[in-house]
Amino acid sequence: MGADLFAALDAGTRLRMGGQAWLLHGFALAAIDDLLPALKDVIRAAPFRHMTTPGGLAMSVATTSCGALGWVSDRRGYRYAPRDPASGREWPALPAPMLHMAMAAAAAAGFPDFQPDACLINRYRPGTRLSLHQDRDEHDMAEPIVSVSLGLPATFLFGGLARSDRPVRVALAHGDVVVWGGVDRLRFHGVMPVAPGVHPQLGAQRINLTFRKAGPGSGAA
Repeated sequence: MGADLFAALDAGTRLRMGGQAWLLHGFALAAIDDLLPALKDVIRAAPFRHMTTPGGLAMSVATTSCGALGWVSDRRGYRYAPRDPASGREWPALPAPMLHMAMAAAAAAGFPDFQPDACLINRYRPGTRLSLHQDRDEHDMAEPIVSVSLGLPATFLFGGLARSDRPVRVALAHGDVVVWGGVDRLRFHGVMPVAPGVHPQLGAQRINLTFRKAGPGSGAA
């Protein structure tokens, strides 16, 4: 399946991507007037930065976090931590508009008990991509991932349980939410290079929010 199968969806459309994976087109738009100011407050308190991979390379995607735990990458590896290593401060609390939207999206996709304690925030400038990977640093793999796309459009790659499986290309627009868990929880996924453009609310960037249940026992330090 190609991205064209997903490109012309009306707001409110629910599209099954797997046994327990859904694209909720435009789901976040109903909360956008509260969501964007809350997001700006988080970024102001914990600015974006380019973390380092365990191999010592700077990541092209700029990141920050909010919630009880934040995702961290450095030479020690990938893990969750209660404090930002760059500042030594606790991550900003997960704002209520973001938390409520994530819980509502999870419920709409069949995960009514989702209680995220971490939100990884990625910033993509035009040309930035994210290679295929699995989200497996979290403690409980029974909990879903809720991914919210804001700003510039992007092509999301949703693969299989092996890196070699050919991914489906999913066109994502501002306000789209993808939820995957259960049998689909460890699917490989990524993002193709973001095309140049300017979004009327967020400018020349794409912001992605991924909500997770990371602890306890997730390697926080």
